[in-house]
Formats: sequence, structure tokens, C-alpha cells
Amino acid sequence: MPAYLAVETSCDETAAAVVADGRRVLSSTVLSQIDEHRQFGGVVPEVAARRHLETVNAVICDAMDQSGLKPQQLSGVAFTAGPGLIGTLLTGISAAKAYAWAHDLPLIAVDHLLAHVCANYLETELAPPFVALLVSGGHTQILHFESYQKARLLGQTLDDAAGEAYDKVARLLGLGYPGGPAIDRLAQTGDPRAFSFPEGHVAGFDFSFSGLKTAVLRTVEKLSPPLPQADLAACFQEAATKVLVRKTIEAARQLKAPAIVVAGGVAANTALRRKFQEQSPVPVFSPPMQFCTDNAAMVAGAAHFCGLSAALDSGVYSRQKR
Repeated sequence: MPAYLAVETSCDETAAAVVADGRRVLSSTVLSQIDEHRQFGGVVPEVAARRHLETVNAVICDAMDQSGLKPQQLSGVAFTAGPGLIGTLLTGISAAKAYAWAHDLPLIAVDHLLAHVCANYLETELAPPFVALLVSGGHTQILHFESYQKARLLGQTLDDAAGEAYDKVARLLGLGYPGGPAIDRLAQTGDPRAFSFPEGHVAGFDFSFSGLKTAVLRTVEKLSPPLPQADLAACFQEAATKVLVRKTIEAARQLKAPAIVVAGGVAANTALRRKFQEQSPVPVFSPPMQFCTDNAAMVAGAAHFCGLSAALDSGVYSRQKR
């Protein structure tokens, strides 16, 4: 039974997990820093790195204790090598290297984006090929996974990522941080037809969310307080999720993909999940809520299924001519 311990510290969650066979989660510990960064309206890299340094060893110990495994029963130690905040990444990398060295275990560097997609393998029998929509605070991409180890980038955002747009609009509406969950909750009580916000018209499978964000800003500037927050949130979410779903389904249709996978923090968005289930002609997979945001179980899954190709220099995400 191959089992990997993984460490994830790419942003503001200190996480460790043990996963067997790339699918069976034996333990998953996540220590969030949201409350510490809320006062700043976003993640402060120096604060995040210092907090990781204080907690990473305890989180690793907790994950190992919960797993019931001894270090000698592990197949290796995986860690998130990037992308992410440099200081926070270095903390996790150092902790993983020390644990691997102390117990004479192989060390595997995992790409953070690849790990988000691999979250869909946890507790499922999902296997490539499929088209994946990766949506988070820093990235928005459509990828075609031909196998566990081979993926082709079809399109990506040319400016703001979807999650970034959510956070900025939430700030405009006075909803605080993190913005994505706040908008999602509020939108459920709003009218998605109250305002007409434009879709970023970009060729192919690329995206643009800066125009949508600006349209919300201009609308807010014209309105008198109190703002109709729920309606604004609903209309923004309707425009953002509509284009994400439409382009992903079109990519799956063109490539005759048998399934669609949604991954990343924004994969937890209820409107996005609902639209995919209502509109997709093929099965749609998304991780359980606890594995949508940053966690270490997805990193362990990537280590199992992708092996050395999970390293940053693997070229997993290569833009090729379609």
C-alpha cells in the first residue's frame, strides 16, 4: 500500500496529510489563518510565513498520528513547491525535507495547480481523460488531461483570476475577506437579473475578468447608499460563472472528453457547481468542499499519480497549438 505524507504551505493554510493509493485519505489536518489576515483585507506574506513556521511541525505530527502509520511505512514525503508565496513555500519545503531526511524517505516536489486537479481523485475512481477547469484566487485555466501525467493548457485568464475578481468585488461591496464565500452566500438572496454586467469576450478558451470587475465598480459608483448588495452579488456571480461553464463545456465538446473536472478554491462555489450539473452533457466531478481549498491531501494524491512528473520542471502545463 503506497502512502505519502504531504505538506502544503503555499499561502495561508498550514496543512499536512497522509493518503494511501492516491485516493484513500488516512488523515488531513488544515490550520487556517483566515482570522489573522481578515483585519488586513487579504493575506500578508510575512505574517503567513511566520505563522507557518510556528505550526508546521505540530500539523505534521497530528497528520501522522491520525493516519496510524509509522514513518517507515511511508512511500515518500511530498511538498508543494509552487506556485505560491515564496516565504510560505520555503517553510513547508524545509519541513518536508527535514522529515524525509530524518526518516530516509524519497522527496517529491508537487506543482500546486496539478495538486488541485488531483483533489478529484480522492475517495473516487475518477481517471483521465477529461477536461479540467482550474479556478482559484490566483489562476483560471482550462486543461485537457490526456493521462495522469500529461496535460495540455487550452486557455487561461489574461488578467484577473476568477477568485481574485470575487475578492475585489467583495471589497467594493463591503463584504470583507475572504470575498468568494461571502458573495456566494449573499447572491443566493439576490436577483441575478437586476443589473446587466458584461462577459469578457476573449477568443478561444481564454478568459478576462477585469472588465466585469470594472463594470461592478462603475455601477456601485452610480448607486446611492444603501447598496443592493445581494442583487449586485447575484449579478456579478451570474456573469462570472456563466462564462466559466460555457467555455469549459465547449472545450469538452470539441475534444470529445468523457468528463469535466472542476478544481481549485472557486470549485466550492454553489452557483458554479449547479450550472455545471444543469448544463453539462457529460459527467462533472468536483472535490468535496474540504478539498477544494488548499490542503495537503491533494498534494499527496499528486505525488502518487504523477510521481516525478509532479515536480515543477516537468512541463505538465504546456500551451500547445490546438
